[in-house]
Amino acid sequence: MDHIFIRGLRIETLIGFHKRERIVPQTVSMDLEIGISNDAVFRSDLVADCIDYDIVTQRIRALMQETQFNLVETLAQRIADILFDEFGASYAKISIAKLGILKNTDRVGVQIERHRNDRVVGAR
Repeated sequence: MDHIFIRGLRIETLIGFHKRERIVPQTVSMDLEIGISNDAVFRSDLVADCIDYDIVTQRIRALMQETQFNLVETLAQRIADILFDEFGASYAKISIAKLGILKNTDRVGVQIERHRNDRVVGAR
């Protein structure tokens, strides 16, 4: 499967259900693999035939500014939904980690994999 990837996208946001997490922004780091559903890009060399990763990252930043999430799991699913619904991705693998949130750990988080045809029922 052909995909584009984004590694180490870092965003400051309010995320979590603990009181301190609802007040103090923290850094999350993301890795994304986004399935390319249109193979025309390999012949055309046009970004219009592919998924523009700059626009993807702008959209994710906007989501995280407009919505405060309790769980990284919910954030990961919302990003997957956006990749399918707005960018036409065929596949999404998303890893999201909070950095330094637990003592003696580098990161804690979640990784999900979704295919366009195997969407989570009732998500959103």
